[in-house]
Amino acid sequence: MSELAPLISDLALILICAGVMTLIFKRLKQPLVLGYIVAGFLASPHFTLTPSVIDTASIHTWSEIGVIFLLFALGLEFSFKKLVKVGGTAVIAACSIIFSMIMIGMTVGWSFGWKSMDCLYLGGMLAMSSTTIIYKAFDDLGLRQQRFAGLVLSILIIEDILAIVLMVLLSTVAVSQNFEGGEMVFSIGKLMFFLILWFVVGIYLIPIFLKRSKKWVSNETMLILSLAMCFGMVVLAAKVGFSPAFGAFIMGSILAETVEAETIEKLVAPVKDLFGAIFFVSVGMMVDPAMIVEYIGPIVAITLAILLGQTILGTGGVVLAGQPLKVAMQCGFSLTQIGEFAFIIASLGVSLNVTSSFLYPIVVAVSVITTFLTPYMIRLAVPAYQYVDKRMPLKWKRMLERYASGSQTVNSESNWKKLLVDIGRIVAIYSVLCIAVILLSFQFVIPLLYAVMPEVWAKWTSTVFTILCISPFLRAIMMKKNHSIEFQALWQDNRFNRAPLVSTIVLRMIIAVGFILFVVRRLFDASTLLVIAIALVLVVLMIFSRSLKKQSIYMERTFIQNLRFRDTHAEFTGQKRPKYEGHLLSRDLHLSDFDIPADSLWAGCTLKELNLGNKYGVHVASVIRGLHRINIPGAEVRLFPGDTIQVIGTDEQLSVFGKEVQKVSAAAEENEIEKREMHIKQIVVGEHSVFLGKTIQTSNIREAYHCLVVGVEKGNGRLLTPEPQMAFEIGDVIWVVGEQKNVYKLMENQIINQ
Repeated sequence: MSELAPLISDLALILICAGVMTLIFKRLKQPLVLGYIVAGFLASPHFTLTPSVIDTASIHTWSEIGVIFLLFALGLEFSFKKLVKVGGTAVIAACSIIFSMIMIGMTVGWSFGWKSMDCLYLGGMLAMSSTTIIYKAFDDLGLRQQRFAGLVLSILIIEDILAIVLMVLLSTVAVSQNFEGGEMVFSIGKLMFFLILWFVVGIYLIPIFLKRSKKWVSNETMLILSLAMCFGMVVLAAKVGFSPAFGAFIMGSILAETVEAETIEKLVAPVKDLFGAIFFVSVGMMVDPAMIVEYIGPIVAITLAILLGQTILGTGGVVLAGQPLKVAMQCGFSLTQIGEFAFIIASLGVSLNVTSSFLYPIVVAVSVITTFLTPYMIRLAVPAYQYVDKRMPLKWKRMLERYASGSQTVNSESNWKKLLVDIGRIVAIYSVLCIAVILLSFQFVIPLLYAVMPEVWAKWTSTVFTILCISPFLRAIMMKKNHSIEFQALWQDNRFNRAPLVSTIVLRMIIAVGFILFVVRRLFDASTLLVIAIALVLVVLMIFSRSLKKQSIYMERTFIQNLRFRDTHAEFTGQKRPKYEGHLLSRDLHLSDFDIPADSLWAGCTLKELNLGNKYGVHVASVIRGLHRINIPGAEVRLFPGDTIQVIGTDEQLSVFGKEVQKVSAAAEENEIEKREMHIKQIVVGEHSVFLGKTIQTSNIREAYHCLVVGVEKGNGRLLTPEPQMAFEIGDVIWVVGEQKNVYKLMENQIINQ
């Protein structure tokens, strides 16, 4: 008998323990993450009553794969557009909370005399709340629809992206073993460069690839492709000095902007759950009861630091963002736990060998305690607010109210601010693209040209090739926003604005000239004045080139379409509310969706026949039929079962209309079932029959009486299949099928005419 590999037996043990714990924790209505940690402890050498994992190195590798899948799945749920939509409140609150908790964590670590790296990583672990646990707690308590819950979820979105940034910075500090400002600035600059590059290139190329290969892609192929892109980005991120998890998150966030995001998320979910379970089990394997007993003091101190830090400083951060005290306290009390990212940051410290062995078990113990306390802390928020509100001086109350109301006041952006922000964004993005193209050209293309061409020809070819590749981006840097509404408004508004506006164009031209100078000077040893003259000529040619203009516009338009396509598709299919709904609300109008049930009396009727506008005062804006959408439907458009109609009206009109939709469905169920029952009857063709000598086609039985001839019985007793040209003869028996009223109408007409 062949011997079983240790990895297989270890996986069997891990999955059995995880499966049992999953059932138990499901029954106890506790987070599954805690069940996996307990399962890991049961499978570890620290628990002697059960078998232990043998090949810990392989399990550690699998757990790293689990981290990759967890971050990839998190990226699929994340969207850079969400980051824009969460608003300044969530950004201010999240940044203040993270900074405060990092400081608290480092202070606690220093108070116990831990080394600097332990303190720094502890601060990073304490800064991140658990998205999974908070989601579950809100669902269990029925709080997802409340105002503070939306703000908490927005803060968590910010924390997710900042956690990725923090991981990169912690990795940099761990490698350099110092806190040099220059090194930190370089790391942040490098991070921003690759974030912009990968996101822009990914959004431009990946949706195009998925669209063009859609006809050949099945679920199996989509799973393979998505995992291939994930691990490809993991390798690329590792090559440029980032953590593999960072690459997985970036690829997930890119795919999150595609139409296939939901499909990929469903396909990847089982794989993510499997490897994620292995990761959390490996976390539990590091729990040493003896070490926990030894460090019970730090565990209690860190737990109290999280509870008090988030409730006090977290509340303060939300108040600072301009929210009322009650909302702020509900947010602060909801964030009192650490979760997935704490484990990922802890595993990062272990893999880099910069944290002490005791830190991981301590963090796990703190996570378990704070997770169990989360629902109780959320419930405690309102009583705590009532207690504080009763005892707060009136002067403080008024001050907080004035601050909150003042922060909520929205001031319209000035044209200058909007223009400069847009120009800065354009220059940053296109400069990154230019730098990337130049680096790729000098790294790969130019050495190849030097290998196959004479040196002189290689220099000229390399120069022309590189400048041609970056020319659409250079033109965009120089010309974008020069004809925008803001630019024109500022130009016409005040003649003193014209000099600064011209200077924005000149500065961008200087940037473009700088890129060309860099390329030419690297390849040719020419005088500076000559190179500048060449660069200026090329810049002028780019400005007036129609082909470059078309190419630049096409590239930007494609990128924007790819970026918006998921939202546009969701709006088209009725999965997302249309943008114009917000404008209706300001006019006390609302847009509501109503489904046409299968048994509705309206099914099959045209909008003209229904006359909904005159009867109920509502207007049908769109009819959604599967993947088809009919906007502003005409009077002759028919409604079919399963259609979704988007209707505009006031609250009162929509309420009446909604009741009528249900009414016509109920009426169909009560009154129409018996009437619509199908019957079969026999009609004998006599010598005076109106059907004598006529064919099935000319008899108009189907058109005039809405009945169907299913058979004709001839004199020999044979029941023949009806043919359209079959003529009726004396003695024929016609078998007809139809609704009761139509069949009896046909038979009455036959009798009368005989």
